[in-house]
Amino acid sequence: MTEVAEAHYLDGLRIARERLSGVAVARHGYARHLKRVRMIEAGHPIPDAAGLEGADRALSLADGADADDLVLVLMSGGASANWIAPADGISFEDKQVVTRALLRSGAAIGEINTVRKHLSRIKGGRLALHSHPAKLVTIAISDVPGDDLSAIGSGPTIPDPTTLGEARTIVAKYNLDVPDSITRALKEPGNETPKPGDRIFEGNQVVLAARPADAMRAAEVAVRAAGYDCISLGDRIEGEARDVAAAHAQVARQLRAQGKRAAIISGGELTVTIRGKGRGGPNQEYALALAIGLADMPAVAALAGDTDGTDGGGGAATDPAGALVDGESVARAKARGLDPAAFLADNNSTAFFEALGDLLVPGPTFTNVNDFRAIIVDSP
Repeated sequence: MTEVAEAHYLDGLRIARERLSGVAVARHGYARHLKRVRMIEAGHPIPDAAGLEGADRALSLADGADADDLVLVLMSGGASANWIAPADGISFEDKQVVTRALLRSGAAIGEINTVRKHLSRIKGGRLALHSHPAKLVTIAISDVPGDDLSAIGSGPTIPDPTTLGEARTIVAKYNLDVPDSITRALKEPGNETPKPGDRIFEGNQVVLAARPADAMRAAEVAVRAAGYDCISLGDRIEGEARDVAAAHAQVARQLRAQGKRAAIISGGELTVTIRGKGRGGPNQEYALALAIGLADMPAVAALAGDTDGTDGGGGAATDPAGALVDGESVARAKARGLDPAAFLADNNSTAFFEALGDLLVPGPTFTNVNDFRAIIVDSP
């Protein structure tokens, strides 16, 4: 997105280079060559010091803007972790602790972002506060179910409809073990976010450049062009990965019973409640549970992956995006002495698919429109 913006202003409009300044922050391994804007690679899903630097630079630039300036914010999923600016009284380490707790809890992405917004100096509309009175334009790529603008990257330029009270309720709901500083911050009235109707948002523009629904439509066109019926379950699927997988496996078996040749596609953000000690993200856990649900079913294959190229993992560009399965996955695993149910119970989907050679590792895609899953039911 930043490459395109630079080309527009420097090559298209040919403005003087000194008129353009900025900072671009992406996860490690996702850097692009930029002419003028500073490029920073930062931690995801767990924030790191580079994300702290990126957020501080963005806030400094916004603070320096006046009514004659344009603040252009290019936003996509991942910014919630890549931009880290702890609220007063919260240490960087405290933010890492609460992020880990949220990711392990099984909380939905909207719930996670509600807490994040109220512990930040940049999320939940606060970047707009720092930018005021400059002209503010946000161009966003949605990676969230329903394209809720306030949820994309935790909405740094968008009015926040959520409250401190809701954030406290989420912490209590999942019985999160968080530092005392987090508990105090969520009771501090000064950490409430700017709300709809606040004058700082007057005249601001927001445009969606791409959405999960766009990816789903493109997939549906490809499915039908390949001669399959397309069963689209929508781009807003949420829930525990293993439960969703079991339901989708049942749909596949129903299609087989009806003698249909079809593809089941879906998007959305699944969650994993971590109870084991293994490795893996929601797409890999979905794929493992799906493999169990499709066991011994002939002529069926599936993939589940994150469109940004990484699913869970340690934050490296080489982390898997998801996994591939078919009706023989469980049989092949058992032939190697692997118990799929045991791997699922230990949340150890990465090791399972690593052993089978079925991890999906495309590398960085440089975009993000949430997750994508497809199940092909062919003629047996």
